Amino acid sequence: MSLVVGLVVGLVLGIVVIAAIFFKKYRQSVTDSEKSQLELEQLKRSLETEKKAIRISAEKEAEQKLADRREAAEKEVRETRAELKSTEKRLAKREDALENKEQEIREREKSLIKKEVKLDSLIADNQTKERELSEKIAQQDTELLKISGMSKQEAQQRVLTRVEEELGAEIGELVEKATEKAQGEIEDKTREMMITAIERYSGEQVSEVLVSAVDLPNDDMKGRIIGREGRNIRTFEKVTGTDVVVDDTPGVVVVSAFDPVRRQIAKRALDNLISDGRIHPARIEEIVSKTRNDTMQEISRAGREAFNELNLPKPHPKIAMLVGRLKFRYSYGQNVLQHSKEVANLMGMVAAELGLDQSLARRCGLLHDIGKAVDHESEGTHSELGMELAKRCNERPEVLNAIGSHHEKIAADNVYSILVKVMDSVSAARPGARSETLEKYLKRLEKLESIATDAPGVEQAFAIQAGREIRVLINANAISDKEVYKICRDISKRVEKELTYPGEIKVTCIRETRVVEVAR
Repeated sequence: MSLVVGLVVGLVLGIVVIAAIFFKKYRQSVTDSEKSQLELEQLKRSLETEKKAIRISAEKEAEQKLADRREAAEKEVRETRAELKSTEKRLAKREDALENKEQEIREREKSLIKKEVKLDSLIADNQTKERELSEKIAQQDTELLKISGMSKQEAQQRVLTRVEEELGAEIGELVEKATEKAQGEIEDKTREMMITAIERYSGEQVSEVLVSAVDLPNDDMKGRIIGREGRNIRTFEKVTGTDVVVDDTPGVVVVSAFDPVRRQIAKRALDNLISDGRIHPARIEEIVSKTRNDTMQEISRAGREAFNELNLPKPHPKIAMLVGRLKFRYSYGQNVLQHSKEVANLMGMVAAELGLDQSLARRCGLLHDIGKAVDHESEGTHSELGMELAKRCNERPEVLNAIGSHHEKIAADNVYSILVKVMDSVSAARPGARSETLEKYLKRLEKLESIATDAPGVEQAFAIQAGREIRVLINANAISDKEVYKICRDISKRVEKELTYPGEIKVTCIRETRVVEVAR
C-alpha cells in the first residue's frame, strides 16, 4: 500500500514538474514572439522610410531626365528651324535664278525664230537664183555645143585631157617638193616615234626579263609568305638572292632577279612551299636547297641532251652547265638554247652541202651564244665572255673565233665563223614563221610586177628582196623627171589597195637616159 501511495505521489510530482517546465517554455516563447513582432514592426517602418526616399530620388531623377530631354528637343527644334530657314533662302535664290534663265531662254527662242524666218527667206532666194543660174548654164552649154560641133562627153574628155597634160608636170613638181619636205622632217619624226615606242615597250620587256609571277590559291597565303614581322620573306630573299614583291594584285606575288637561274629556282621553291603549306624559315631553307639541287641537275641534263641531240662528242662539264643555263635565258623573246640548237642544225646542213666538218660546224653554232649564260654576272659582251669561257675549257680555235666574231668584235679567220654570223641572223629572223604557201607567194610577186607594169611609161618591173621591193624601169623618152614622182606614188597607192602583205614594200622607180657613141 505504501508502495502505491509512493508511486502516486511520485507521479503527481512528476506531472507538476513537467507542467512547470512547459509553462516556463510557454512564457519564454510568448516573450520571443513579442520581441519578433516589435522587430518586424521596426523593419516595416524602416522599409517604408527607405521606400519613400527611393521614390523621392527616382522622381527627382525622372524630372531631371525629362528636363534634359526637353532641353535637347528644344535645341534640335531650334537647329531644324534654322536649317529650314537657310534652305528656304537657297531655294528662293534658285527660283530667282531659274526665272532669270527662263526669261533668257524665251528671249533666245524669239531671236532664233526671227533668224529662222530670215534663213528660210534666204534659202528660198538662193534656190531661185540657183535655178536661174542652172538655166543660164544649160543655155550656154547648148550654145557652146552648137558652136563647137561636139557632144558634151567629148568636150568634157578634151578638157580633162588638156588639164591633165597641163597639171602633170606641176603635180610631179609638187610631189617632189612634198617628198623633199617630208624627208627633211622624217628624221626628227622617226626619232620621236622610236623614243615613244621604246618608252611604251620597255616596261613589258624589262618585266619579261626580270620578274616571274607566282600564282596563289588565295590572298591569305600572302600573309603566310611574309610571316610574323616579315621573317619568312626575309629568309626566302636571303637564301634565294631574289626580291619578292607582295602588293595589292589579287592572287599573285612576283619574284624579281636579273639572274634567270636564281629567279627560276626561287619561283619553283615558292611554288613548292605553297603546295606544301608549311612556311617557316627552316622549311624555306630546306625547300630552296632541294629546289636548287634539282634545278642544277636539270641544267646539266639539258646541256648534255643538247649535245646528244646534235650528235656531238661529250662536252666538258663546265660547258654542259653553261649550255644548260641557256634554257632559262631569253633574248628578244627568243629562247637562247632553242636558238643555239637551231643555228647548230643550220650550220650542220650548210656544212654538209659545202663539204665541211659537220660536227665542228654544229659545235660552233651551239656554243656561239654561250656567253649569254653569264653576261649578267660579269662585265663585257656575251661574245667576249663566251670566247674566254670556251678558251678555259680547251675548245678548238675555230670555235673560239666563231664565238668571238659572230658580232664582229674580232675578225673572222675561218669559214665556220662566217657561217655562224649568217646562220645567227637567219635564226633570229625566224624564216618560215609566216604560214604562206609557195603558190600564194608567187602569185603575190606576179601581181606586184603586174601593178607596176600597168603604169604609163613603165618598160619593166622586177620584184626583189622576196617581194619586199619592186624596181620599176621608166621610159626616159616618154616620162619626164617630174612625172616619175607621181607614177611612183600611184604604184605604191595601188599596191596598198590591191595587195595583202606582211611588213612593207619599197617602190623604186628608175629613169635614166643612156647615150652611146662608138669612136672609130
